[in-house]
Amino acid sequence: MKLLSFWPPYFFAGITVKEVNEDFTRITVQMKQRPWNTNYVGSHFGGSLYSMCDPFFMFILLHHLKGHIIWDKAASFKFKKPGVGIMSAVFEISNDSIEQVKKDAAQNYSISPIYKTVVTDQLGETVLELEKTLYVKKKA
Repeated sequence: MKLLSFWPPYFFAGITVKEVNEDFTRITVQMKQRPWNTNYVGSHFGGSLYSMCDPFFMFILLHHLKGHIIWDKAASFKFKKPGVGIMSAVFEISNDSIEQVKKDAAQNYSISPIYKTVVTDQLGETVLELEKTLYVKKKA
């Protein structure tokens, strides 16, 4: 997973996977501010912040739920303050939640679990709140 840091869109945006825990339920990501991910007013470009957050809840479920279709369905951001400097985010889904998704997907045609996280600056202050909705369906 740390090799994702070298995927060109992430590498050039300054996005790095800092940590993946042993059971692949938590991924920590950071993004450095660079001239090409800075907007006109000097803070992080919103599109770069979204890119930093985009795939990680989906990756966690894909890792644990073999035999399921998992897609991003929706996302919403609530910006709390301008993001300047190094941004960090932790994406975590507990093993209990993963088991519940597996059970719910087996009982229903599809489900849409919602996950939340925050992006913080280097002082630990919240820059934005993210709510991500996924689509999960057990393969036939």
